[in-house]
Amino acid sequence: MYKYSNGQISLEDFKQPIGMNLKESNRWVKKAQTIPWLEIEKRYAALFKNRKGNVAKPLRMALGACIVQAEYGYSDEEITLQLQENPYLQYFCGYLEYDDNRLPFDPSLMVYFRKRLTPEILGEINEMIIEKAVKEAPMPLEDENDYTDHNDDNDEDDKPEPPQNGGTMIVDATCAPSQISFPQDTKLLNSAREATEELIDTLHVPGTKKPRTYRKKAHKNFLKISRTRKPTAKKIRKAIGKQLGYIRRNLENIKIISENSAKLTIRQAEQLKTIEKIYEQQKYMFDNRVHSVPDRIVSLSQPWIRPILRGKAKAPVEFGAKLDISVVEGWTRLEFISFDAYNESTKLTEMIERYRERTGHYPARVLADKIYRNRDNLKFCSEHRIRLSGPALGRPKLGEKEDIRNKKQNYLDECERIEVERKFSLAKRKCGLGLIVARLSETARHCIAMSVIVLNLKKVLCAFFVFLYCLLITHHLPQRNLKFVFVQ
Repeated sequence: MYKYSNGQISLEDFKQPIGMNLKESNRWVKKAQTIPWLEIEKRYAALFKNRKGNVAKPLRMALGACIVQAEYGYSDEEITLQLQENPYLQYFCGYLEYDDNRLPFDPSLMVYFRKRLTPEILGEINEMIIEKAVKEAPMPLEDENDYTDHNDDNDEDDKPEPPQNGGTMIVDATCAPSQISFPQDTKLLNSAREATEELIDTLHVPGTKKPRTYRKKAHKNFLKISRTRKPTAKKIRKAIGKQLGYIRRNLENIKIISENSAKLTIRQAEQLKTIEKIYEQQKYMFDNRVHSVPDRIVSLSQPWIRPILRGKAKAPVEFGAKLDISVVEGWTRLEFISFDAYNESTKLTEMIERYRERTGHYPARVLADKIYRNRDNLKFCSEHRIRLSGPALGRPKLGEKEDIRNKKQNYLDECERIEVERKFSLAKRKCGLGLIVARLSETARHCIAMSVIVLNLKKVLCAFFVFLYCLLITHHLPQRNLKFVFVQ
């Protein structure tokens, strides 16, 4: 059940105790004014179809708490304490007055907030924030001579032409690493073995004979290899073979116990299925002497995470979700997200079509990495008169000289494409994209989508302060003809 809130209130209506004087120039007050709370609340209220039961927390409190958590990286317990102690955060989250007597909600509700605010809903919220910011954006300062009258008499005779391409879209992909320990075969098998032992202890019926697990011997074998400073490949293979034998024995005993007496719960059945998958993959690599397998599981607690090959010097392989974003006029949008490794070049046509749905026309140019310049994408862009940045495919013909103009244009495109790298850097350092600590797949997707919203809110706030600075300069220097460019 959901009830609509009172909407946005001014800072003057926010009841403050005697001696407290909140400032209008505070960043959280400015952020609260840039978010269309009423439009977002209508979309959020549609999630609650049942009109009975307890009243859900308001949208502004749920979304505001998630934004603050993504901004600072607080835990679920810490975010409730910060909301209780900080009056600016209380105003941002929709409080009518300052109240530090009790927590705003139980910390466990943050999990439900993240599940309700799915990436699809957060994508719609992101579009609402961008639309509001574009409408309220200040117009650049221009001369009176720059304004021209386009309503000529000859315009009446002109026929309507199809919309021409316009704008620039910058696309790129990255990985949002999850908080898991670095996967090792011996460590992963040891965790699976310990989980099977816990299942046997739980399913065992008192009074019956308990199957042997050899847990002390198995743990001793694992410590022997894990405490070795530089184990050889022969020792590692021997340790993996022993752990596989212990897991095979435990899985057979679990199957016998579950068939005869006890039944597995849903959570235990899912965990057992994951352990069986890990055993099959590790047994295949052990028998065939290979080090790779399709859909390889690297974490027992988060089996949906896959290794993502990045080719970076710092981390050639990252473990987390892979995502595509697009940057248009400084605004960032989350285009695609998946925990499976995929080729980002296959998503370019979908991103361009979504651009056309938003604007009504195709972009004039697309700035992308070399991996996006395959034959299918080049053909699609050529058919729709879109210039895809980068050099031509294949080797140059014999005796053909490189055009200096094309070389210069490629250099300029590459310089402009750096903007998407700056977005990645800011999102990973300041917006929570650098390390996803959520333990569920749906909540991890929420954290990634929320980081994009926080990234756009930072741009709105930065543009606002730049505009105030520009007004201050023009007030003191009215005789100069100044033009400004808004950057983040």
